[in-house]
Amino acid sequence: MAERQVAPARTALVTGATRGIGRAVALGLADAGLDVALLARDADRLAQVADEVRAAGRTAVVLPCDVTDPGAVAAAVRQAEDELGSVDLLVNNAGRIDAEVPAWEADVDEWWQVMETNVRGPFLLVRAAVPGMLARGGGRVVDLNSGSGSHDMTYSSAYNLSKTALMRLGHHLHATGYGQGLRTLELAPGVVSTDMTASMDVHAGRTEWTPVDRTVDVTVAFARGELDACSGWFVRVSDDTPDSLRATADRATSAAPRHLRVLPAGDDDALRQALTGR
Repeated sequence: MAERQVAPARTALVTGATRGIGRAVALGLADAGLDVALLARDADRLAQVADEVRAAGRTAVVLPCDVTDPGAVAAAVRQAEDELGSVDLLVNNAGRIDAEVPAWEADVDEWWQVMETNVRGPFLLVRAAVPGMLARGGGRVVDLNSGSGSHDMTYSSAYNLSKTALMRLGHHLHATGYGQGLRTLELAPGVVSTDMTASMDVHAGRTEWTPVDRTVDVTVAFARGELDACSGWFVRVSDDTPDSLRATADRATSAAPRHLRVLPAGDDDALRQALTGR
């Protein structure tokens, strides 16, 4: 049986769309010819970004919404589908980070709020948007992930945990939805100059940043269906480009390329095959 082909996205919903990476991705998708639904909490800033989308000749839908509110998220997705006709691409970008301290010094409420925004939020968006995608024959989900999703961190434990959990959610979507036309990507933007990174001690004095255009380029290529062979992958745009990802996909041999795995203790570890071979 031939593999299901998924049409290029015509529409997108971007969360955290008022500033930083989310705004850049929303405008990049509009420049690439997509109509865009913009979701965030600040209605005034959403209106400004919507004006920029319309200036690019595309339709913009403004969705003031807290991503942790199930009813508000469901209503926002319905509005986006009604006004755009569909949501073909979901970009889960909204996120926050906790204080740069070890877990035993973390503020309990802040720690859990990070988990709610970074994990509950994408789950609610997926739960609301993916059924419509599958009913229309397929769609795509991009999660703005992080190197902290694949590596241990010595600070901001909620952020570290949340991005790892988000990657597991993306892998779950790929495993369960690929045959029905769902394509997913866990995209780490590198270290982009944003309000969030500017507030972090770990980046104080940094002069080299990952251009946000690299995130936009990969997202646009994925929206067009050019990176469907990388569905389920973790990609980091400080190293990956659309061209390099296509080349890597052509020669990939791993059973689960770019997926989270526990590393064996060594070549003679009794669990070596169980940990890395499936």
